[in-house]
Formats: sequence, structure tokens, C-alpha cells
Amino acid sequence: MKKTLVIGSAVCDIVIPVDHLPHRGEDINISRQDMSLGGCAFNVCDCLRHFEVPFIPFLPVGTGIYGRFVREHLEERGIRSFCGDTDKENGCCYCLVEPDGERSFLCCHGAEYLFREEWFDRLEKSGEAGDIDSVYVCGLEIEDGTGERILDFLERHREYRIFFAPSARITKIQPERMKRMLDLRPLIHLNEEEAAAFTKCGTVREAGRQLSERTNNTVLVTCGSRGCLIFRAEDGAVIRTEAYPAGKTVDTIGAGDSHIGSVIALLQKEYTLEQAVRGANRIASAVVGTRGALLSDEQFRRAAALISDAL
Repeated sequence: MKKTLVIGSAVCDIVIPVDHLPHRGEDINISRQDMSLGGCAFNVCDCLRHFEVPFIPFLPVGTGIYGRFVREHLEERGIRSFCGDTDKENGCCYCLVEPDGERSFLCCHGAEYLFREEWFDRLEKSGEAGDIDSVYVCGLEIEDGTGERILDFLERHREYRIFFAPSARITKIQPERMKRMLDLRPLIHLNEEEAAAFTKCGTVREAGRQLSERTNNTVLVTCGSRGCLIFRAEDGAVIRTEAYPAGKTVDTIGAGDSHIGSVIALLQKEYTLEQAVRGANRIASAVVGTRGALLSDEQFRRAAALISDAL
């Protein structure tokens, strides 16, 4: 099995449950805060690790208290980033979680969003590039200061299958960079709000079709409790895969990351796209039923045991 290159961030998530988002000038007391390892790319790495699918973590890790936290927790999971050392501080993400599980992020970006050209050069010269057949990349890193270096690398390796998750900041990505990304014909993974905001279409089906026609590739649009829509480029078909009950939604942090991570893993294991999406729906339902973005090994085993029913 070839490897998946995972390009993006690993950060310290500071999860703060709140009764409601604060109003201007309001003073809110909180009952607790939890720190956990997060970041879109790391969440995808951890999902691939659970599925025992080989991957190369391309995750810059900085200095400071958050950098130490990230490095220690990566080591606990046996994950060592291919990126070299940096002297810049790592950032963090404050995750405000409301009673219904919806999350809002306040992000302090640091070294984890800054990519050096020399790291990509080292990857290519190491021979690892020949073991790669797919790449995950998040839109946050494309938007940020060194996003063009990621695009330069991807444009040199058009043989890779690209999985692109643009994130909730899809409309903030510079138009020229977004054009370059879409020209690479990635498989796009996003939710219905993101699809509508970017395309300005009136319905999710219109939005999905427009994106699929633009890239001539599959588009996956997650719709929460209504499952996921698959827009197939080869025949224009639209397939809805059903969601699985999550029980009580604890929080939605990492749900999208676990979904695309599971899709990649199951495709690498040679399941069909529709099977991969159904299996990913099962894993994502387990993630929203637990605190934070990550499943423990035991939680994953319980969820994965149910995937055969989904397929």
C-alpha cells in the first residue's frame, strides 16, 4: 500500500464549554477547560493511524508551551513529523462549545502554519516521494503565508491524488491560490455551509454539481445528521449516504477531519467510494459523541467494529 502525505497543522486545542457565545462586554464564568492535541491535519493523521494505513505526517511543530505539548503528544502516538525544526512558537486553538455541541474557534496561528521550501525539497530528495500516491491538504494552510509553497509542491506532483478540505474559511482563501488548487482537480471535502458560501448557489445540490464540474472530480458534501452527498464527476450522479445516530452530541470538533480521514483510509484499503463514505459516516458519528476531536484506541475499535454493517 502506498503512503498518504498529510500536509497541515498540529495544535493544542483548548476546549471550553460555554452556555452561549459571549456578547460584547459580557463576563462569563466557565466550569472547566480541557487541553488536547488537535489541528485538521493531525486529526487526519490520527484517523489513518487507527486504520493502520501508512502516512507521512508533514506537520510543522514550533517552540513554546504549545509546541512542547504538541511534540510530546505526537510522540505518545508514535507520530514523527517529516518537517524539520523551527524556532518560531506554536499557536493554539480555543474551541468554544455550546450545549448543543456546536463549536466556534478562536485561532492563534504560529509555526504550525508556516512551511519551508527546504522541507519539500528534502522530501523529494529522500525518496519518500516515490512511496506517496495521495495527499491530504487543508485550506487553512493554503490561505496562510506560505501556502504557495504547498501549491508549488503539488503542481510538481500532479500524479498524486489530492484530497482537499478547504475548511470554514473557504471564502478567505486568495482567489489565485484557490484557482491553482482547483486546477489540480482535487477531491473536495466540505460541508453544506461551506459549499453554499463559496459557490453562492441556492441549494447544496447546485453547489456540489458546480464544484464537481469545475474540478472534473468527486465532491463530498457533509450534511450533519442528514448524512453525506457524493457528487460523482464521471456520470453526474448524486448519491446520499445516510448518517448514523450519534446519541447525544457532545461536540462537533474534528467531525469533518475524522470523516475525510476515514474516507482516505478506506479508499487506500480499496473500498469503493460509496463504501468509504458510509464507513466514514460511522466514525464521524462516534467523534461527535465524545469530547474533543480524537477517539481513543478503544473508542475507535468499537466504532470500527460497526463499519462492516455500514458497508
